Amino acid sequence: MNRPAFILLSLTAVIAVLVAGLAFIVLRLFAAARQMNRGLEGTGTETAFMAAAMEEALGKLRKREQALAARAEASERLSDEIIASLTSGLLVVGADRHVRSLNPAGRRMLGMPDADWTGNVKEVLAGAPPLAGLIDECLNTGQSVRRRTVKFDTRDGGTTHLGVTVSPIGTGVDSPHGAICLFSDLTDIAELEEQLRLKDSLAQVGELTAGIAHEFRNGLATIHGYARLLDLDRLPADSRPYVLGIREETDTLGAVVRNFLNFAKPTELMLGRVDTRAVVERAAEDIRAEAISRGGAVEVRGEYLPVQGDDVLLRQAFGNLFRNALEACTESGIRPHIVIESVPDRAQRIVRIAVIDNGPGVPPAMASRIFMPFVTTRARGTGLGLAVVQKIIVTHNGRVTMQPEPGGGTRFVVSLPMVTEEPPASA
Repeated sequence: MNRPAFILLSLTAVIAVLVAGLAFIVLRLFAAARQMNRGLEGTGTETAFMAAAMEEALGKLRKREQALAARAEASERLSDEIIASLTSGLLVVGADRHVRSLNPAGRRMLGMPDADWTGNVKEVLAGAPPLAGLIDECLNTGQSVRRRTVKFDTRDGGTTHLGVTVSPIGTGVDSPHGAICLFSDLTDIAELEEQLRLKDSLAQVGELTAGIAHEFRNGLATIHGYARLLDLDRLPADSRPYVLGIREETDTLGAVVRNFLNFAKPTELMLGRVDTRAVVERAAEDIRAEAISRGGAVEVRGEYLPVQGDDVLLRQAFGNLFRNALEACTESGIRPHIVIESVPDRAQRIVRIAVIDNGPGVPPAMASRIFMPFVTTRARGTGLGLAVVQKIIVTHNGRVTMQPEPGGGTRFVVSLPMVTEEPPASA
């Protein structure tokens, strides 16, 4: 082989080796690129899967959060409805002694339906200091206050009785987080107990004094009879005034004894449906002419509903009240203006009839004893008229109260239960 041929063959071999190496390198590059593409494709799939899984988890969390929020909202709404529907009062106070909650029933019992109740408990309960005192006691001691009874005067001049239980909020005895107070209106029960005590007292007074009154009446009848037998024309002129005085005093004492016996004897009721307007109008007619003659007037107004009672006794009770109002004005030289007003309370099924006069009023020292026998503000009064009124009204399961009028005068309020309507008979 000549030299040029050898060189050509050598160059061909070198070029072949270079081409083979280059082809190997290119194939390796293609293989690496393919492997890289496969890796990238796998990583994208895993990323997409993870993103989908996280999105699904977040969706479930959102749904669970919405369900929990809806459940919390429903629970809060139910709690508010339960608190608003309670017939007992519910008051919640924080550790800072600020009122957190006061339900409608509690505001109604405390006489503050439209008042702001979000301040300090003593300011909110300014009209019921005994209740604020029990809450303060619970917060100071960390101990429960169970079944206490408190009473306080209302703005309309009445008295409210409450049964109260106060419990601390939280487990710490020395530092409770607040207090929760539950209270109920016991005014009706207290009034019923007072009526029962009054009935028992009247019965005991009647039993103890009826016999004594009978003996007095017999002695007075004897004195009065002998005084009548004396002929005034045969007596000396200076002795006649004494005999006349004996007759007048025995007549007065006889009337007192008769009234007291009427007051002391047991009251027998003939119950029936009573038209209160007819009763009031008839009793008002008995004093209207005298009131007009003295320059005054008697006015009957309001809505009158029937009650269950004794027509005769109720007419006697209202007649005594009207006569008492008229005499209170006339004895003081005041033109009598007497108003009889009826305001029914359908929620409590009570008819309240007020007798209002413009007289001098009742002295505060006698206000608490005005219905007791033989207590009177008039010079020649027997002190039994109002006592008889109270006995008749209490016997009817009612109540009579006395309140001073702001501009002068007196207001007597008679409360009587309404007639219970019987259901119509089925055909």
